[in-house]
Amino acid sequence: MRPHLIFVYNADSGLFNTVTDIAHKILSPQTYNCNLCALTHGHFKVREEWVRFLETLDADCEFLHRDEFHAKYGRTDSALPAIFSHVAGEPTPLIDSDTLSDCTSLEQLIAVLMKRLQHEP
Repeated sequence: MRPHLIFVYNADSGLFNTVTDIAHKILSPQTYNCNLCALTHGHFKVREEWVRFLETLDADCEFLHRDEFHAKYGRTDSALPAIFSHVAGEPTPLIDSDTLSDCTSLEQLIAVLMKRLQHEP
């Protein structure tokens, strides 16, 4: 069975929130609170290296903002950003917020994700 991964950004959806996030990343990157977005996106679009990596994954990937994740899965108990595995029942953290925050490059995030996926049942 293919894994189902849920990538959850620590930001809400919507045009205003997107514009605010872009401005925050540009003007004050050291205080930006979504390392998942900071690593996988430039200021205006997703990084090509990330897209190419995702295309190689044998997994179904879902990308949600915080408000979308809460509405769809009813989960408000996990610190975000985070990456969840959703095999059966409730999504379970695969990479928690602290681990994502410790990643300093896209390459490191990819390495952590691949290691965790190797240990998934």
